[in-house]
Amino acid sequence: MTDPSGWAAYRRSVEDARAQMRRLPAESPVRLRKRTSNLFRPRQRSAGGTLDVTAFTGVIDIDVDGRTADVGGMTTYEQLVDATLPHGLMPLVVPELKTITLGGAVSGVGIESTSFRNGCPHESVIEMDILTGSGEIVTASATNDHRDLFYGFPNSYGSLGYALRLRIELEPTRPFVHLRHVRYDDVQSCAEAIAAICTRRSYDGEAVDFLDGVWFSAHEVYLTLGSWAEEAPRTSDYVRNVYYRSIPARREDWLTVRDYLWRWDTDWFWCSRAFGAQAPVIRALWPNRWLRSNVFWRLVALERKYGVKRRIDHARGKPDIEYVIQDIEVSVERLDEFLTFLDQQTQMSPVWLCPLKLRDSSATWDLYPLDPATTYVNLGFWGGVDLPRGEQEPFHNQAIERAVADLGGRKSLYSTAFYSREEFAATYGGTTYELLKKTYDPDGRFPGLYEKTVERA
Repeated sequence: MTDPSGWAAYRRSVEDARAQMRRLPAESPVRLRKRTSNLFRPRQRSAGGTLDVTAFTGVIDIDVDGRTADVGGMTTYEQLVDATLPHGLMPLVVPELKTITLGGAVSGVGIESTSFRNGCPHESVIEMDILTGSGEIVTASATNDHRDLFYGFPNSYGSLGYALRLRIELEPTRPFVHLRHVRYDDVQSCAEAIAAICTRRSYDGEAVDFLDGVWFSAHEVYLTLGSWAEEAPRTSDYVRNVYYRSIPARREDWLTVRDYLWRWDTDWFWCSRAFGAQAPVIRALWPNRWLRSNVFWRLVALERKYGVKRRIDHARGKPDIEYVIQDIEVSVERLDEFLTFLDQQTQMSPVWLCPLKLRDSSATWDLYPLDPATTYVNLGFWGGVDLPRGEQEPFHNQAIERAVADLGGRKSLYSTAFYSREEFAATYGGTTYELLKKTYDPDGRFPGLYEKTVERA
């Protein structure tokens, strides 16, 4: 599906981005102006200039036969999926929240239930047009002169440049996804099942195309095994109903492919419960269009700004709260150890489990290196945790960082981080990142990775 007008509009937008960079004062830092965010790092106010890249929203071109798409970096996955599904195609990895952008998932580290076979979103990128700090727009791929930037871009969080266009691989879909919810009474049994399913890509005689899970307690853990299906005897609605509550209640389920991809977005996994949106009476009154992760994100942002709930809790004599919003990866062999620690440290429940294995064992992604021989499990845990008397932030978050490091894991940087510069460099690229920064942003137009993710510049 080649649309010449889409490419013409893209080229005009590229020239406009170049012109914007030339107009911005050379001495001031540059940030993106954007409408949505899925970051949970408070940022300091900056006097620097902003770059309007909203024109890089939308799908430029879809090659149905070649199963690729050229996509603007600010395109949300909701927009991308809406464009590809009518062709019976979807991205190889579709992160769980609708307003995550393609550029954000690649410059960060996205994950979802196809990651046990397709890795992370950046592993299905063929090439990228990247606006660098020097004002140049370079095309980076695994085989051209900018392969260093191609392999260093994931987990750079806009500190090396911004992806204006990405060409990505797509895979074929079927109309429905058949779900099987399998319970395990202990984490070790669940971990062994994850390892086996990631190797065999099947379970009990049926192919497994999607794999994630939920830890409810040390003695109640579920894996959800999804398989493509041409037909479904029924389909469930998880807009008016709460998806994660169905997992212990049903052994199997069917969803349309679109509803499956956004099963977590409606209630922001389970975080909507903090706003009362899962209570039957409130849910009956809550408009469907407001049952979205970005709506709940805005409510969190308002609470951060005005602190209404915090003041009410303080007046009621409740303990101070530390927000723990984290995604981490540990090897499947260390899953039990980490969950035991997390339960003792925070008592958070549920916890999302998403197996991950690198798609290409020969590739090295410099700023987020993972062992290609290892099966990892991403754990997502999000909420407020009581602080022990006499303690203050970041009591829990720092303990989590230490535990992840001790277990040889990695932590995503979309949320708060507290590493020293030395710890950070040892984990997230070190001298490789420094060389990339000097090459593609020699004047420091974009805030550095440590400054953005730890110092919150």
